[in-house]
Amino acid sequence: MRRLLTAIVTAIVAFVAAVLVSASPANAAVGLHISGRDIVEANGQKFIMRGVNHEHVWFTGQTGSFANIKAKGANTVRVVLGSGKRWGPSTDVPNIITLCKQNKLICVLEVHDTTGYGEDGAAATLDEAVNYWISQKANLVGQESYVVINIGNEPIGNTNPGQWTAATVAAIQKLRTNGFEHLLMVDAPNWGQDWQYVMRDNAQTVLDADSKHNTVLSIHMYDVFNTATAITDYLNRFQTNGWPLVIGEFGWQRSSSNVDDQTLIAEANARGLGYLGWSWAGNNDPYLDMTNNFDASQLTTWGLRIFNGPNGITATAKEATIYGGTSSPSPSASASPSRSASPSPSASPSRSASPSPSASPSRSASPSPGGRTCTAVYTITNSWPGGFQAEVKVTAGASAITGWTANWTYANGQAVTQFWSATVTSSGAAVTARNVSYNGSLAAGTSTSFGFLGSSTGTNSVPAVTCTAS
Repeated sequence: MRRLLTAIVTAIVAFVAAVLVSASPANAAVGLHISGRDIVEANGQKFIMRGVNHEHVWFTGQTGSFANIKAKGANTVRVVLGSGKRWGPSTDVPNIITLCKQNKLICVLEVHDTTGYGEDGAAATLDEAVNYWISQKANLVGQESYVVINIGNEPIGNTNPGQWTAATVAAIQKLRTNGFEHLLMVDAPNWGQDWQYVMRDNAQTVLDADSKHNTVLSIHMYDVFNTATAITDYLNRFQTNGWPLVIGEFGWQRSSSNVDDQTLIAEANARGLGYLGWSWAGNNDPYLDMTNNFDASQLTTWGLRIFNGPNGITATAKEATIYGGTSSPSPSASASPSRSASPSPSASPSRSASPSPSASPSRSASPSPGGRTCTAVYTITNSWPGGFQAEVKVTAGASAITGWTANWTYANGQAVTQFWSATVTSSGAAVTARNVSYNGSLAAGTSTSFGFLGSSTGTNSVPAVTCTAS
């Protein structure tokens, strides 16, 4: 009898153990990982990257940039490193990770030496980039909740971009074989812009090569994506196929030949895609720098657009839950630039109060008379004590227009303090906004938007707007 009872107990224990083992996933998630087409944290909460690139390898002394980028509202920073083939080697990875964690930023680390391989003779291979990551393994293991490994920046140029698929598959598999469990990010060929669609057409092959199923694809959008159609068509392909994607670099539409950044960030926001603009500073080029000489109080036009524009970082970024974040940063910390006529009283973003939710009222104007007409819709997109953010959408009438002017008059003492994507002037309560060079020409029925920050002293009613076209 005792033997029978012992055998029964042994069988029950074995059955329970088998059930527990079968209930555990074969590849349990470690830190940031892919779920469907989304990036999620270890706790399953979706994380959408909203941030910028920082040229650390060339400006290693600019460590204050991490805090400044966070203060503007970002939740992610993509950090440029060197493997030693062209730049670096970057041996300060532990310090970089510490700076990211201190400032509650998710840290995307990338090797820049691979840029344009095959076309640029000085570039490193993806395999050489992997060797760098292996050399840094001790600094990276255990940081999977905070660090994404972007294997190599724009790893293939325009010469034989088809080699990208095999090289990327090999790089992913070599990292997994060496024990890396991090979320991996892979850039497209064609200098990141994939205009020959190698990444798009081979995405499934690359994703399937990852034994951890933990890879996100990254597209860099510059002049190849200068129209809304080019952007939406590309993004649609990835969404339809359920492939995870982030926009790892992009600039702004200074002229009609440049990337349509407003469509890009609007589409990213609507689709739940992450984006990382290039870059905080260091290019000495107003097309690429968000600040003047790393000065967070001197945002360029590009900086104003990506941080404070509609669908920008301030309005849409949410801090990773690993840092305790659940809501977007306060406009008093990041939406009110220090050049504003009415700056926020709080200098510390971590102590700023969250803004009061806006009811987002809007009013539209009747078309202006004449053969060429336009309408304008004024919408308050966010508000907080003493200030607000607004957007005006201008739409051409039945005929194409080559320019537009929007006018309104405030009734409650409001004032425009900063603006982007328009030239705005004020005379007392009267405000006039005119198109800039890249958004004046609109086809019949098409729209463009401009935005601004304003100060208010209490009531903030929406004014009537008139629009005239040329």
